[in-house]
Amino acid sequence: MPVYQYEAMDNTGAEIKNTIEAESEAEAQQLIREKGYFITKIAEQKKAKKKKAAEKKQGGPRKKRKFSLGRVKAKHLCSFTRQLSTLQDAGLPVLRSLKILEGQAKPGPLKSSLIGVIEDIESGSTLSEAMTKQPKAFDELYCNMVRAGEAGGALEIILQRLADFKERAQSLKKKVQGAMIYPSVVIMVAVLIVGFIMYWIVPKFKKIFEGFDTELPQITILLIDASDMVVNYWWSIFVIPFGVMIFLKIVRKNKTGEFIVDYLVLRIPLMGNILQKSITARIMRTLGTLISSGVPILEGLTIARDTAGNAVFKRAFENIYAAIREGESIATPLKEARIVDDLVVNMVDVGEETGALDVMMYKVADVYDEEVNVLVDGLVKLIEPMLVVVLGLVVGFIVIALFMPLIKLLNDLS
Repeated sequence: MPVYQYEAMDNTGAEIKNTIEAESEAEAQQLIREKGYFITKIAEQKKAKKKKAAEKKQGGPRKKRKFSLGRVKAKHLCSFTRQLSTLQDAGLPVLRSLKILEGQAKPGPLKSSLIGVIEDIESGSTLSEAMTKQPKAFDELYCNMVRAGEAGGALEIILQRLADFKERAQSLKKKVQGAMIYPSVVIMVAVLIVGFIMYWIVPKFKKIFEGFDTELPQITILLIDASDMVVNYWWSIFVIPFGVMIFLKIVRKNKTGEFIVDYLVLRIPLMGNILQKSITARIMRTLGTLISSGVPILEGLTIARDTAGNAVFKRAFENIYAAIREGESIATPLKEARIVDDLVVNMVDVGEETGALDVMMYKVADVYDEEVNVLVDGLVKLIEPMLVVVLGLVVGFIVIALFMPLIKLLNDLS
């Protein structure tokens, strides 16, 4: 029976090295887990010996960083943060925890970034310094919170807060995306159906009408003209949206253009309100998390501003930053900015007075997250009947426009 050599950890975090007999590696892993151990490495004893000999010749094991495109997915980063906080809470060294998680990670941007972090830590860098060099995985918010945790000696607590923050943000994003799937599918199907009618069906009726030798109603002429445009310029259906996207990207490269576009987006009925509340919740939760983690308020404002993703909010937070540097409180310039409701201003003011600013910001974020959920649900319920009505009107218009000449012809014959 094959003998497997393994390394694992028990419930206390102590490292265990031993061997076990099993028919296969899967069976060996099952037997080790039944003992209550967490496997970190396992290999058949003969293979393990060969591997050690090869490593000895090469001067130790080395892992090559593979080139990977794209950023780390939010769900992968959420999972990594939660696992790292659990390992730190169990008392494992940071480097050991990172090596365990790197070994479990699938090939991709996260694994590549973790290999880079491990190499930098082994070279003498701190965890936050090593993470700063991996912007594909760890943003400024992440690195600053880790730095604050290292400075305060409470890295496991900071990682737990960071995991909670990431999971909440991911949950809200998934909810909004999930709510938009149904309307998007309905709109796409409706466009395809109407496009098919305009491209194939209406031209056939046009040929029939040409043989009537009678004057067509204005509504039919309008439909035929629209059909001719679809037939002759069908490519514009794909080019126009693409052109609009490129135009908006060019405009947003200019600060003034970016501000105007983002201002107009916030003024879209219902959608603008959802976006505004969503941004407010994200900023308040980010700022509350940073303040509770010991990050200075000015540095926290800079990071929170960059997480907004909207030029209107960014400009407002730049003014708030300047006002605080001059000695003012947060509530006064926040009220003057007029980007949030009075509820937010009042709660921030109370938080400053009582010295519980982070707690109040968490409460604001919770309230606004709940409001966003309600508004998204309401929007989905509103979109469904609106789509049915609009699609009914379009189909009704096409049917009436096609049958009116036939009715007129029958009347003329009678």
